[in-house]
Amino acid sequence: MLDDDYFTYEILKDALVAVGDEMFAAMQRTSMSPIIYEILDFAVGVTDARGNLVAQGNGVVLFMATLDSAVRAVLEKFGADGIHEGDIFITNDPYGGGGTHVSDVSLVLPVFCDGVLVAFVANKAHWTEVGGMAPGGNLTDSTEVYQEGLMFPTVKLFDRGVLNNPLVDMIAANVRLPDMTLGDMWASIAANRVGERRIVELVSRYGRETVVKAMARILDYGDRMVRAELARLPKGEFTAEAQIDGDGLGNGPFRAQVTVTITDDRFKIDYTGTDPQAPGSINTTRSGMHSFARAVFVACTVPHVPVNGGMFRALEVVCPDGTLFTAIRPAPTSVYWEAGNYVIDLVWQAMAPHVPDRLPAGGYLTVGSTNLWGTHPDTQEFYLLVEPLAGGWGAGRDSDGDSGQFCQANGETYNIPIEVAETRYGVRVERYGFNPEDGGAGKHRGGKGLVIEYRCLSPAWLTSILGRHLSRPWGVAGGCEGSSNRIVILRADGTEEEYGTTARLPIAEGEVVRMVTGNGGGYGDPRDRPRDAVAADVEDGFVTPAYAASIYRYVADD
Repeated sequence: MLDDDYFTYEILKDALVAVGDEMFAAMQRTSMSPIIYEILDFAVGVTDARGNLVAQGNGVVLFMATLDSAVRAVLEKFGADGIHEGDIFITNDPYGGGGTHVSDVSLVLPVFCDGVLVAFVANKAHWTEVGGMAPGGNLTDSTEVYQEGLMFPTVKLFDRGVLNNPLVDMIAANVRLPDMTLGDMWASIAANRVGERRIVELVSRYGRETVVKAMARILDYGDRMVRAELARLPKGEFTAEAQIDGDGLGNGPFRAQVTVTITDDRFKIDYTGTDPQAPGSINTTRSGMHSFARAVFVACTVPHVPVNGGMFRALEVVCPDGTLFTAIRPAPTSVYWEAGNYVIDLVWQAMAPHVPDRLPAGGYLTVGSTNLWGTHPDTQEFYLLVEPLAGGWGAGRDSDGDSGQFCQANGETYNIPIEVAETRYGVRVERYGFNPEDGGAGKHRGGKGLVIEYRCLSPAWLTSILGRHLSRPWGVAGGCEGSSNRIVILRADGTEEEYGTTARLPIAEGEVVRMVTGNGGGYGDPRDRPRDAVAADVEDGFVTPAYAASIYRYVADD
C-alpha cells in the first residue's frame, strides 16, 4: 500500500518525471529537423489513464495544455473499446485535440500492462514541413486554415501495432521535405516508445495499483502546492489592456484585455472584451489560449514545481467564442502565437506590479519566426530555414532584464548554431549580437534584444512576422518602454526596407536579411540608477552617451 509509504511515493514521483526527461532526450537525439534537435521546439509528457497530466518535459512552454488535451481527444473519439495495445494516434487539428497550428503535431501512445490501460505517453513537435500553400508553415497571409497544411483529426497512425501506410504515403506526397518530415514522425514514435517501456518497467517493479496511486498523489501534490502559493498572492481584481499589431493583411491593430480575479482558492482569468478573430493568421484557438494561460498562471504561482495537471484545478479561464484568443474554424492560425503571446502578456502586465518578486517588466514578446528558403548554392537542393528569435526581457525589481532570451511562450528553446545554419542553408551569418538601440531605461535596465543578419548566397524568399513592431515593451514603477521589433532588408542597391511582416518576400543573391528584436522595459525611475551602472552600460555599448545624458542625466567625466 502506498498511502503511508512516502519513500516509495517520492521514488515514483521522481521516476515519472525522469520518464519525461528520457523521452525528451530520445526525441532530441533522433529527430531530423534543426527546429527539434537544436531549437527544442517540442514537449513530451505522461498522463494517467484518464488523460490527467502527470509529468511533462518542456522545450516549449506554450505546450503546457496540449498533451493532456490530445490524450483526452483520443479518449473522447475512440472510447475505451477503441483503444488497443500497439495503437499510436496522431493529431494536429488547431480546433481540437490540444491543437495550436497545423505545424505542431502530437502523437499519443496508450500504455497497457497485463492488458489494462494504465497511462498514456505523448509528444508534440513542430514539423518543419506540413505542406500548404508555402514552404515551412508559419504563413502570414493565409485566410483560412485549409491553406496551412495537412490536418490530422485524431486518427490512428498505428492500429494494434500495424503502421497505417496509406496515411504515411499521404504525408510524403504532400510535404516538400518528406525525408525530414517522416524522420521527425519516427523520432516522435521512438520517444513515445521509450516512455512506454519505462512505465511498464515501473509497473513490473512496484505493481500496477501502486503506480496508479502514485499518479493520483502527484496530481494532488500539484494542487496543494498551487493553493499554498495562491494564499500568498494579493486578492482582488487586476486589469490590463494591450494593442496587438495587425494581422499581416492590412487589418488591425486589435485590442485585447483581461481581468484577473484572485481569491483564496481561485485564479480566474477573463479575456472578455478582446476583439473578434482576425482575417489573417495571428489567431489562436481555445486550446491554445488555455496553454498560454497555464504558462502565466505557473509563473505567478509555482514556477519551481514540475508541471502536472493537478496544478490547474484552481485555474479558471474565460473568453467568449470567436475572439483573437478563441478563433472559430476556418479562421487561419498559422502564426497563432502573435495573438497568443498576449494571453500571457496581459496577465503579466496586470500582475507584475503586485508580484514583483515573480514577474519583471514587459519583454520583446514575439516568437519572431523566420522562414527563409531557396536553393542551396553548393548542393542545388531545396533548403528551408525555420528559426525563432531571442530578444530582451524586462527588468525586475532587483536586477536588469535578461538579454538574448526567448519569449515566455517559447521557454527552454535555443537558436540554430551559426555553423549549422551556414552548412545546411544557403546563407552566411554576418552578424549576431546585442541590439545597440536605446530603450528600457530604469533603475534597473531592460535586457538587450538581438540583431542577426543573414546574407543570402542564392535567391531566396522570406516569410516572417514580428509582433510589437508598432508598440514597445512596457515598463514598471516608472521604468521606460523598451524598443520595438523589426525586419530590415539591405538591398543590393544600398537601400533599406523595413517591415513588421513579410510573406514570400523575394531576396536577391547577395542581399541581407536583418532581424532585430527589441530591448525589454525598465523597472523603476531611471534617475535612481547608480552612476557606475550607467557608466558601465555606456562603456559596454548597451546605452548611447546621448541616451545616458537625456534619460539618466549622466555625462562621462573628461
